[in-house]
Amino acid sequence: MADLSCTFAGIKSPNPFWLASAPPTDKEYNVVRAFEAGWGGVVWKTLGEAGPPIVNVNGPRYAALYSQDRRLIGFNNIELITDRPLEVNLGEIARVKRNWPDRAVVVSLMVPCEEDAWKAILRMVRDTGCDGVELNFGCPHGMSERGMGSAVGQVPEYIEMVTAWCKHYTRLPVIVKLTPNVADIKPPALAAHRGRADAVSLINTVNSVMGVDLDKLLIHPHTGRTGSHGGYCGPAVKPIALAMVAEIARTPAMAGLPISGIGGIETWKDAAEFIALGAGNVQVCTAAMTYGFKIVEDLCSGLSEYMDSKGFANIEAFRGRAVPSIVDWNALDLNHVEKARIDQDLCIQCGRCHVVCEDTSHQAITATKDGRRHFEVIDAECVGCNLCVSVCPVPDCITMFALQPGEIDARTGRMVEGSYANWTTHPNNPARVNA
Repeated sequence: MADLSCTFAGIKSPNPFWLASAPPTDKEYNVVRAFEAGWGGVVWKTLGEAGPPIVNVNGPRYAALYSQDRRLIGFNNIELITDRPLEVNLGEIARVKRNWPDRAVVVSLMVPCEEDAWKAILRMVRDTGCDGVELNFGCPHGMSERGMGSAVGQVPEYIEMVTAWCKHYTRLPVIVKLTPNVADIKPPALAAHRGRADAVSLINTVNSVMGVDLDKLLIHPHTGRTGSHGGYCGPAVKPIALAMVAEIARTPAMAGLPISGIGGIETWKDAAEFIALGAGNVQVCTAAMTYGFKIVEDLCSGLSEYMDSKGFANIEAFRGRAVPSIVDWNALDLNHVEKARIDQDLCIQCGRCHVVCEDTSHQAITATKDGRRHFEVIDAECVGCNLCVSVCPVPDCITMFALQPGEIDARTGRMVEGSYANWTTHPNNPARVNA
């Protein structure tokens, strides 16, 4: 069996699956249930400074986006950080860590952007015996209006400053949680790196409005007659999260910076993709809130079986292996040619491939009727865009195949040549043509 144990930013856990800072990690009861189910670690729901308690809405806090078969694919929340007293949380954290010494217990923190406030809460958290702290610079609602959360995470100078404060006042590993609500994830990540962060975690939720109740003409969800923007998460944000994780992993200036991947992780395949793009572990929230804590069993068994099938002895054996496959657009191989093929035995004659290609693409799929509907790809028109594969309802009915060097591309009439390393050496590059 593959070894699922991992060490992330010096923090050990029996598997790479942690629960993210969110409602599932708000109290001892939930966290104990999670550990009993098999989760490798938790990031405790964000704590704030001592003082007037946080007040959450007493009404709908969540809203969902569904697929046509009622599967939850997107999730929105307007919940704030923990509304439980700081001393109660600290006592429970200490007890959980004492009773579960082999599990990772990291504490999420968010206080005003003042050095003394961070110094004070770090001292209190240290006494719980927790394994590390995560600085919440990502929350896009409620707390951001108070100058915290993403209000800090969108300003690299603030990220670097607060991270440096925390590294000065604690010996615990410091993980910086980044907001996706920025134009480019690299400046915030680089700022955390300059502040000597031990790791980064991303993504936090995406600023969003889930919809409008068209009967009442009110934002959804709403409390009484008003609502607010919230944080969007769930399977729908996974592509955004993967892109941002990969950007950090492939930036030389941040080489070696541990990354905790967050965003839409619902299956072991999702987790494996994050790890292949450089994540040292993953954090899960929406999937647990949708299906319960027992999903960790499938996550662990599925990842273990995959690793066994590939001969990966541990997480590090394939962490980051997919990063070199991501390049800037101008480094793509423009000499590579692919065409679509339709498996007539699998085709159910629905015609979706023909309609979308005819209406919105390259008119590369013919439609004929001789007893049954029949669809064929016209190689001379096919540009290999993959649209037909994307819309076909039958798995593997339409596939792409690559032309080999020496074959003739029916569309251009040109012989396919060997691959070029990048655009600078491609014969169609205007710089080469003009030269």
